[in-house]
Amino acid sequence: MPSAVEISSYLGLIAVGLLGANLLVGLLMAAGYNPVRHWPKQPVKLFTLHNWTAYVALGATALHPTVLLWSKQPPFSLYDVLVPVSSPVQPTSNTLGAIALYLVVVVVVTSYFRSSLGRRRWKAIHYTTYAAATIFFIHGIIADPTVSGRAVDYIDGEKVYIEGCAVLFLGTAAWRIRNRRTRRRLA
Repeated sequence: MPSAVEISSYLGLIAVGLLGANLLVGLLMAAGYNPVRHWPKQPVKLFTLHNWTAYVALGATALHPTVLLWSKQPPFSLYDVLVPVSSPVQPTSNTLGAIALYLVVVVVVTSYFRSSLGRRRWKAIHYTTYAAATIFFIHGIIADPTVSGRAVDYIDGEKVYIEGCAVLFLGTAAWRIRNRRTRRRLA
């Protein structure tokens, strides 16, 4: 039977993949990608996919630290999970993860009020996903999945997965920015 720390680690990896997929779909939508005209030449509803990956990613991201409440070694309190600045281990990494989670919560909640906020205000808030992604990737890379205080092993399989997601996100974000500039010049 896996421990609470192991389950939390697995949920964190799942959350990184879901958040990465959500960011990629969002960047494709922002760049005006149309799956009917381009690959896979199918009527895929990117907006629906983007919303659902956001909800599932938010759920996995919220469960990731919540499972630690059942950890016996090290013990985590509710306060340690919600405000991890004084958590029993890795307070810096855990605080970064909490900040990123709270940013994602703000983005998802404000998306419900998108029409009343207005496109410009909503979009400005939605751009915080770039900050959240950056913080999430840093949290994932510097955190010790065993919460035992080990040094970071940057070529560990879990870390390479997170680093790969980060590189894919950075590459797609750069492509999106470049594509936006090209579209502006052509307009």
